[in-house]
Amino acid sequence: MATRNASCAIVGAGDYIGAAIARKFAGEGYTVHVGRRNADRLEPLCAEIAAAGGRCVPHQLDARQEDSVKAFLEAANADAPLGVVISNPGANVNVPLLETTDRIFTKVWELACKAGFLSGREAARIMLENGRGGSIFFTGATASLRGGSGYAAFASAKAGLRMMAQAMARELGPKNIHVAHLVIDAGVDTAFVRERIREAHGAEAEANLPEGALTQPASIANAYWALHQQTPDAWTFEMDLRPHGETW
Repeated sequence: MATRNASCAIVGAGDYIGAAIARKFAGEGYTVHVGRRNADRLEPLCAEIAAAGGRCVPHQLDARQEDSVKAFLEAANADAPLGVVISNPGANVNVPLLETTDRIFTKVWELACKAGFLSGREAARIMLENGRGGSIFFTGATASLRGGSGYAAFASAKAGLRMMAQAMARELGPKNIHVAHLVIDAGVDTAFVRERIREAHGAEAEANLPEGALTQPASIANAYWALHQQTPDAWTFEMDLRPHGETW
C-alpha cells in the first residue's frame, strides 16, 4: 500500500468501530495511532495491521483527562502530521432515571461529551499550527437526536456532543478543518449488542437475525473514509447511518 506522510488518531479505539476505522485508514496509507484505557488490548489489532503492511501504534489513553488526550495527539503528530482525529469513546448505558446516580451521570457525560471536546480542541490546535487542514470526526448515536426511556445520562451527553461538534464545525470550517458528526441510528454488530438481543429475545433470535438487522463496523469505517474524502466545497457536517432493515 502507498504510505502517506500523515497520521490518523482514534480516541476510543474499541474492538469494533474503533478497530474497523483503524484498519481502514491504515489500509489507505495513514500511520494510525489508537488509544484506549487498556493499551494491551490494542496489541492484536496493531499486529494485524502490521501483517497487512500498515502501521498502527498503541497508546494508553484516558479520553476524559486533558493531559492524557494532549499527550496522545502530540505523539501522533510528532510521528507524522496529524491529518485525521476521530473521537469514538463508548458510553452507552441504560439506567432508569431514579437509579441514575450523580456518579453515573457524570461519568457518562465525561466519556460521551467532555472527551469529544478535549479531543476536538487539541486536534484543532495541532492542525492549525501545522497549517495543513484536516478532519475531526465524532461518533454519535440515536441518542444524539432523541432521548429514550432510561437514557437520560447518555442522551444528554450525546446531544451535547452534537451541539459542540456543530459549533466547532462553524468555527473551524473556514480554517480548512472539516468537522463532522456521524449519527449511528442502528444496532452495531458487536458482542455487546448481540448479548442484549439474546437477553431480550432469546438465543434463537440472535442466531437468526435477518439480513440488514445490524450495521457492520467496517461499513461505519467506510463512511468515515468517505467523509474524509469530501472536497471543501461540499463538506457534510452530519451523516446518519442505519441498515436497510431498520425501522425509523
